[in-house]
Amino acid sequence: MYGFEGEVKSKYNADMADSFTEVFNWLPLYSGLMCELLWSDPMDGKGRAPSKRGVGCQFGPDITEDFCKRNGLDMIIRSHEVKNEGYEVAHGGRCITVFSAPNYCDTMHNRGAFIVFRGSKKPGEMKPEFTSFKEVPHPQVRPMAYANSLLSLLV
Repeated sequence: MYGFEGEVKSKYNADMADSFTEVFNWLPLYSGLMCELLWSDPMDGKGRAPSKRGVGCQFGPDITEDFCKRNGLDMIIRSHEVKNEGYEVAHGGRCITVFSAPNYCDTMHNRGAFIVFRGSKKPGEMKPEFTSFKEVPHPQVRPMAYANSLLSLLV
């Protein structure tokens, strides 16, 4: 549990850290914490709201600010949400969405992107540099063909 374990031990004790480990061992990856991490999206307004996707929630800049302060973070970098330019900087630069699949499912006409962090003039400070790119030609495969064949193996 890396940093989380150390934080729990410093605030509580080793028994509490062991209790968290035990609880996490019983959580299925398809629900609970994993769903919240995967499906929650930033929004412009303050606070929290139900997700438009039906799973997770939407969170405002105040939630991002509080989360970063409580966890000693400069920013949150997330994905799993299509962005037209391949990335989006929200919440005053503290919440960055990067989506690296251009023309997602051959239907979205979005660009892909990646981030490189470079040092700045201030020691210890890193600045994100974004690169967007378009899709490249590929063999004609109907959208989601590979996903559908994998899903049929599970049914």
